[in-house]
Amino acid sequence: MEYLFIGLAVGAILAYFIFARFGGGKKEKVNTQSVILMEKIRSVCKFITVEGDFSEIFYYENVKDKWINLLLGKKKALVLIEAKAHIGFDLTKVKMNADTKNRTIILTNFPQPELLTIETDFKYYDKTEGWANPFTASDLTDINQEAKKHIVDKIPETGLFNEASKQALETIQLMEKLVETINWKLDYSALYASEEKPKLKQ
Repeated sequence: MEYLFIGLAVGAILAYFIFARFGGGKKEKVNTQSVILMEKIRSVCKFITVEGDFSEIFYYENVKDKWINLLLGKKKALVLIEAKAHIGFDLTKVKMNADTKNRTIILTNFPQPELLTIETDFKYYDKTEGWANPFTASDLTDINQEAKKHIVDKIPETGLFNEASKQALETIQLMEKLVETINWKLDYSALYASEEKPKLKQ
């Protein structure tokens, strides 16, 4: 009887180690895979950028100080704006969850395309000052701000936001191929679920 108990105890210990080695280890490996996968995806999820170049003529005239202009003369300027706008998605905002049971990475919370950065350069032509109403540093700051806003207001008409959506889809497909290399799946069906999110179409 004593040998029977010893045999059962030894068998239980062996069973525990076998399970830990072959059962629990597999689950840990899957969890590790999901963590590595999401880190790799995050490295891809940088800014997707569509670049647009602008060259615009902007006419500025000081209309704020009407009476000063009448007395001291108007000041106006013709400004050539050279601008480079970067449109895209901050894909770091995308939420990722790992379904280890089904070996699936799930993407949700896809953001709208946005203006990421804009670089501007201004060249002044035909700058006219009143006889006693010269341009000040504050005037030049106002001109630069208005000229920059002039470019920003034109961006929606250019189709850059739609182009950014196409680039987003290409990046997601790149992620999908990355995930498939170790026999996982990428679920981005939530990106099509809401009308508020951009529709990703080829």
